[in-house]
Amino acid sequence: MADQKLDILIFGAHADDAEIGMAGTIAKHVSAGLAVGICDLTQAEMSSNGTVDNRMQEANHAAKVLDLTVRTNLGLPDRGLFVTPEHVERITAEIRKHAPSIVFAPYWEDRHPDHVACSRLVEEAVFNAKLRRYMPDTPSIKVDELYFYFINDLGQTDLVVDVSEQYSVKEQALACYRSQFQKIEQDAVATPLTEGYIERVRARDSLLGARRLIPYAEGFATKSPYVVHLFGSSQA
Repeated sequence: MADQKLDILIFGAHADDAEIGMAGTIAKHVSAGLAVGICDLTQAEMSSNGTVDNRMQEANHAAKVLDLTVRTNLGLPDRGLFVTPEHVERITAEIRKHAPSIVFAPYWEDRHPDHVACSRLVEEAVFNAKLRRYMPDTPSIKVDELYFYFINDLGQTDLVVDVSEQYSVKEQALACYRSQFQKIEQDAVATPLTEGYIERVRARDSLLGARRLIPYAEGFATKSPYVVHLFGSSQA
């Protein structure tokens, strides 16, 4: 998975964040021929279950399931994500390296502080990436769209993607993270993730789909107005 230009770049604080929120959408766009990548900000070294090594293995396995073009990890501190110049620069550099047209980040409200911090950091980096006098040793990049996906808490949903046909791929990707969603070690700690979390994600995606009479959907938010060319048209 060599570095290259991406159509879509998704950021998560930890490996599994992007899969929880939008694995079906990823699979749908990959199958359509788009180059999609994920950048995990941390190695999740503070996780109650699993180790850095097996979490990296799980992330790589999920990347293969989703047929990602690239998956990277910035190695920023888990539970130490803050809007600092250094962290913004690292994420900005990743955006400029892959020059994506569309960027995704976690929704700005979530029970996990790292998800909230990731959302803010990516928003700052997307803005800075277009400034030609910011980090002038790399070319500036203007991202066309920034969307936000949901992890633990479902907020105001502006858009949904029908992922019914891709839902089995999402389930396969989530199943890669055995250390997080199953108690596979004797000293495993009970967390919200180990107590039927995947079933709750499936129920959420089913309920969201039901609002548009489709089996499964993933929802997204945007802070920019969504352009509609003609109301009632299938092309927006």
